[in-house]
Amino acid sequence: MQRIAVVLGATGGIGGAVARRLVDGGWTVRALVRSQSLARVPAGVTAIAGNAMDAAAIAAAATGAKLIVHAVNPPGYRDWDTLVLPMLDNTIAAARMQRATVLLPGTVYNYGPDSFPLIDEAAPQHPQTRKGEIRVEMEDRLRRAAAVGDIRALVVRTGDFFGPGGANNWFSQALVRPGARPAVVRNPGKPGIGHQWAYLPDVAETMARLAARDGLDDFEMFHMDGHWDATGTAMTNAIVEALGVPRARVASFPWWLLRLARPFAVTPRELMEMRYLWQQPIRLANARLVATLGAEPHTPLAGAVRTTLAAMGCLA
Repeated sequence: MQRIAVVLGATGGIGGAVARRLVDGGWTVRALVRSQSLARVPAGVTAIAGNAMDAAAIAAAATGAKLIVHAVNPPGYRDWDTLVLPMLDNTIAAARMQRATVLLPGTVYNYGPDSFPLIDEAAPQHPQTRKGEIRVEMEDRLRRAAAVGDIRALVVRTGDFFGPGGANNWFSQALVRPGARPAVVRNPGKPGIGHQWAYLPDVAETMARLAARDGLDDFEMFHMDGHWDATGTAMTNAIVEALGVPRARVASFPWWLLRLARPFAVTPRELMEMRYLWQQPIRLANARLVATLGAEPHTPLAGAVRTTLAAMGCLA
């Protein structure tokens, strides 16, 4: 029986990784993307020109689909208040027509200090930010739709993404810049403050296994452990090691520049809002995922970092 999946956000890091993994797993994969991004769709994926704000376009792309991967976000954190929830509503409507599963990459934005530092799936969701409130509402809408039997929904929550094909993340926008061998590696956190990372191929593998698994409830939520950097320096050390000689210098991330730019630009303002995630240890607990899959897919950090840097053009 043909397995058809539709990926929204297939030109992004997580959407692209999941699309590639589904193709490798024998799925027929379609990607709904803006016309100017058609050439960036992963190999083996059928590209369809469209917009996630267009309910009819999503419904048409999802014809016959059993899985809709909702990995689309407004670029640069812009217009979350006007775009994020309508796009999800369109996905839910399309899933209703097909009785499909919606797969949503989750975030830690949903949680506040009452759930820190170790967060499992039952932790209360009391976010500190506007983006966190929107993410909570997204999951609530999926939960309500699943409760009445219209759809199935699967939320997989991870730490900060890094990996080949990922561009809109802290690794490639703050720690190192793509296109050349960096002389400086920036650390947004502080030594001694743990931080959680998620390697995109491992995330895609986890999502694909869960999407294919029978016996899950109509609404399911799982947390990945990924790479827990307990010291706050393991990631930057791994980057320096992968770069080799001459040794790159590790420096603090210039938060003060974002603070200066915050009144004048959206992206710096939104990034500053997320600084609290670097100021205290926050870790997702994966016991439920391990109990379901037997083990969490996990690539050793050294190899994952080297592959990421090579894909970014940073290894001369």
